[in-house]
Amino acid sequence: MPPTIVSIVGFSNSGKTTLAVALIASLKARGYKLGVIKHAAHGFDMDRSGKDSYKHKQAGADAVVVASAKRIALVKDVQREMSPVDIARAYFSDMDLVLVEGYKKEDLPKIEVMGFDEDPMPHFGGHPKILATVSLHPPAQKLHVPHFSFDQADALADFLIEAGAVKAK
Repeated sequence: MPPTIVSIVGFSNSGKTTLAVALIASLKARGYKLGVIKHAAHGFDMDRSGKDSYKHKQAGADAVVVASAKRIALVKDVQREMSPVDIARAYFSDMDLVLVEGYKKEDLPKIEVMGFDEDPMPHFGGHPKILATVSLHPPAQKLHVPHFSFDQADALADFLIEAGAVKAK
C-alpha cells in the first residue's frame, strides 16, 4: 500500500518550499515519517565531475547507489519520467506521507500556494482535488476549501491528519 501523496503546487517563487519545510517540521515533531519528491521540470544532475559515482555513470552504469551508515543516494537512468505515484511505490513505501513539490498537472490531492501577494488569486481553485490554499493574505476569491497562512503549518498539519491525508499512526 503506497503512502498518501499530497502535492504542493503554485508558481515559481510562491513559497512552495517554505511551506513544505514548515509542514515537514510540524509532522516530524509528531513522529511521522515523510518522503519528499521535488519535481525538476528542466532536469538535474546530482553527480559532480571527478567523483567516483560520476565516473561510474559516465562509464555506462544505468544505476549507481552511494551508501553510508546513515544515508543512501540513487542515481538511475529511466526510460520515461516516473509519476509521483510510481516513485512513491518504488522508494517510499515505508513513509506516512509523501509531499510532492510541483507536478501540478498530476491528478493528486493538492495544496495550492498563492504566494505573498496582497490579493492572491487561486489558479487551481476549480480543481476537484485542492485540499487547501496557503498564502500570506486570504484569497481575493472565496473558495470552498480551508485557507491557511504561511505561519499556520501546525494547523495545516492538523487538517491533513484529520482529513486522512497522513497515514494513521
